[in-house]
Amino acid sequence: MSPAEIIATLEKKFGDRIKAKRLDVPDAYVVIEPGDLLEVCRFLRDEPGLRFEILNCITGVDYLEPDPKKAPKAGFEPHLEVVYHLSSFTYPGQRFCLKLMLPRWKDNQPGQLPEVPSVASLWRTADWHEREVYDLCGIYFTGHPDLRRILLADDWEGHPLRKDYEFPLEYHGIRGR
Repeated sequence: MSPAEIIATLEKKFGDRIKAKRLDVPDAYVVIEPGDLLEVCRFLRDEPGLRFEILNCITGVDYLEPDPKKAPKAGFEPHLEVVYHLSSFTYPGQRFCLKLMLPRWKDNQPGQLPEVPSVASLWRTADWHEREVYDLCGIYFTGHPDLRRILLADDWEGHPLRKDYEFPLEYHGIRGR
């Protein structure tokens, strides 16, 4: 199925729950709400014409321009995105992306991580991918079987891929640069 056909299939099934779409990019995608994630992913995985059996990766992206002088020209409001890259064994070469757009902080409370349902029950590979996004980007995956840091120490503070992250000068008595 072409990306346009995949999107048409999703629009037919989910209607206005598909918030946005892009076909004119190397990896075509749709944007959905976090509350629709499990249902849409289950459909993408199980629908006979789609069969996205592989979750290649989950990526967290921070859209923030930290320079106040450049922020008005950035072309976007500060937010986070979670990007899911899917492939099919059944239909080799069939790929698709799914995106979630999130506020940088839950309930606009700095330090309160935004939440997304875990898809680890649908694709086992999500277990480690979600842990990485949680660890580095600060997105909390509700329902994850073992959500904890995967790359950084358990007592590390903050999430280093957030653009407003400040690298500590010292960690357990060891000074950085």
